[in-house]
Amino acid sequence: MSQNTTNTDKEFPLQGARGRILAAVKQNQPDAVALPDISALQGEPVDVVEKFTTVLTTIGGNVKKVSSYDEIAAYVKEYYSADHRVLTLIPELAGITKEVFAPSPAAHHLEDVELAVLKAHFGVAENGAVWITEELMGHRALPFITQHLAIVINANDIVPTMHQAYARIGDARQGFGTFIAGPSKTADIEQSLVIGAHGSRSMTVFLMV
Repeated sequence: MSQNTTNTDKEFPLQGARGRILAAVKQNQPDAVALPDISALQGEPVDVVEKFTTVLTTIGGNVKKVSSYDEIAAYVKEYYSADHRVLTLIPELAGITKEVFAPSPAAHHLEDVELAVLKAHFGVAENGAVWITEELMGHRALPFITQHLAIVINANDIVPTMHQAYARIGDARQGFGTFIAGPSKTADIEQSLVIGAHGSRSMTVFLMV
């Protein structure tokens, strides 16, 4: 029995049809083009702290300007009792919780968390979002499974637009990262806005100024 082979089969001897498909894709790539100039999209200079605060408040979040971690701890103790389960990975806030948060591979371990207080890398003024990656979460489910979410960022770490946000992220290798903008909300059903439908019921951002 004879067997027909092609140059593609020789290049991908163990992949057969899959190899031929990949080779065809490789040979038919479009020509590379330069990235567009987005300088015209930057808009006029704005007060990024004011813009961030206005946008996040509009979409259901809260912004608290603080000057120290002691102020954050006082806020948490005022609004959350000792019976509430509070988690944080921020060493300066270790006193607000009764337990040392040991990251767990089982999200079910987090099902009764009332408040999670986490750091984010930076915020985005145009949409009130914060960028947070897995090493700051402890568990990637935590910002979404908690009843209430508090984020700590430095006021100097707010960029005007998502263009600057992606430029800041650059080519960094992250196992998991996400932008979070305000509490969970949906209006898919009968155009009725529901807060906390599939995530935290509230989101407070502590701006360190």
